[in-house]
Amino acid sequence: MATETLLTVIVLLVGFYMAWNIGANDVSNAMGTSVGSKALTLRQAVIIAAILEFCGAYFIGGNVSETMQGELIDISQFAGDPKTLIYGMCGALLGTGIWLQLASYFGLPVSTTHAIVGSILGFGGLTLGLSGIEWGMIGSIAMSWVLSPVMSGFISFFIFRVLQRRVLYTLNPVLATKRLLPPLLFIVFFVFSLSLVFNGLGRLNIVFTFPQALLVSILCGAIACGIGFIVTKRLPTPKTSQTPNARFLPQTLISLEKAIKHLRRVRTGSLDSTHDKITGLLEEMHTLKREMRKKTQFPKRTSEYDVIEKIFAYMQIISACFVAFAHGANDVANAIAPVASVLQTIKSGALTAATTVPSWLLAFGGVGIVVGLATWGWRVIETIGRKITELTPTRGFSAEFGASITILLASKMGFPISTTHCLVGSVLGVGIAGGIRAINLRTLREIAMSWVITLPASALMSILCFYALRAILG
Repeated sequence: MATETLLTVIVLLVGFYMAWNIGANDVSNAMGTSVGSKALTLRQAVIIAAILEFCGAYFIGGNVSETMQGELIDISQFAGDPKTLIYGMCGALLGTGIWLQLASYFGLPVSTTHAIVGSILGFGGLTLGLSGIEWGMIGSIAMSWVLSPVMSGFISFFIFRVLQRRVLYTLNPVLATKRLLPPLLFIVFFVFSLSLVFNGLGRLNIVFTFPQALLVSILCGAIACGIGFIVTKRLPTPKTSQTPNARFLPQTLISLEKAIKHLRRVRTGSLDSTHDKITGLLEEMHTLKREMRKKTQFPKRTSEYDVIEKIFAYMQIISACFVAFAHGANDVANAIAPVASVLQTIKSGALTAATTVPSWLLAFGGVGIVVGLATWGWRVIETIGRKITELTPTRGFSAEFGASITILLASKMGFPISTTHCLVGSVLGVGIAGGIRAINLRTLREIAMSWVITLPASALMSILCFYALRAILG
């Protein structure tokens, strides 16, 4: 009995340490865009994360936790030696936590999902050999790691381009915002509500069918849209301070970019002298576009732009809540799934199949995540929020909303994707929408390098911790 109690305490401490490091590294990714654009202070970000991370972990976190418990390695092979599984899972958590703490110290936003998967594979490969690894599931997870940042970046790029064309590059951006904000609020709250209501309230014994969830989500979106309409009605609509002058209007720059695309198509089907003439025209037009970009700093040269960014600061707070909820839903599994597996094995004294993760354990992981953000999160927040590209509330909202949609979709399907990849992909997508020169490529190289070494580094840490725990507790 004393041994079981000691093992339980050790497992919970190691699990909390892992959750703390997730908060210090991954939640900082989620909040970094909001803090970087100054839509939120660090204190406000911590409070929001505390509430929404906990809700996401508690209501939806079980889906991914069940994947992480027993679908990465063949745990049935530990039936005759459950202690090896206990030490291995504890070693995986401890090794991952150490690697994440090192990464957080240097301000690198590494993937906790990469790290825990690498740790479990390291321990599994050591004890079971390559045959004990579930390669089909690993392949699916690896594919999601590639697709998730691409999808996040694409969605965020699309959202920000819409904001550029429909709001920032218009003659009267405040009026354009008043028209766009209500339907935008409908979309945001519809997606958020649907993710929560559909199969998300089971722990409260509230179950909706998909049509019922759809109806509730439409109602929530409509209420948000109505509130947005009332609020925007009260906003003053200043007349544009610019005298219409085609040379400076962003619409002119957009038209020029379209003309360049059409000329490229014409050049593709042209030969000889015609091809050369069009090439010369394109070079001149590219030069003209660069000159116009310098002159057409329309948003920065108008007082209306400041008003727009203040409005979107509130939208970004909403999207930050969305990201925190999505992150809690997906990444709490990184800390809690191995803990659940080990606790069940300790309790029964024998190997058991993956079961539903208890609510108190999801809550325990949520608390650890929030404590990590509050105590050490500022290091990674600075990297995401300030060092990749310049973030304003409109850019931050686009990045966060795009990432959160991707994360929630994956959580619903039970895929442990990388929240880090999604958010960095989203920030990159927004940066590309503003021009490749707006991106700090050196910071991106450092982040990419940290991603590459995370799997082998966490696997090695896991193996070392496994040997250490087995030697001590033996």
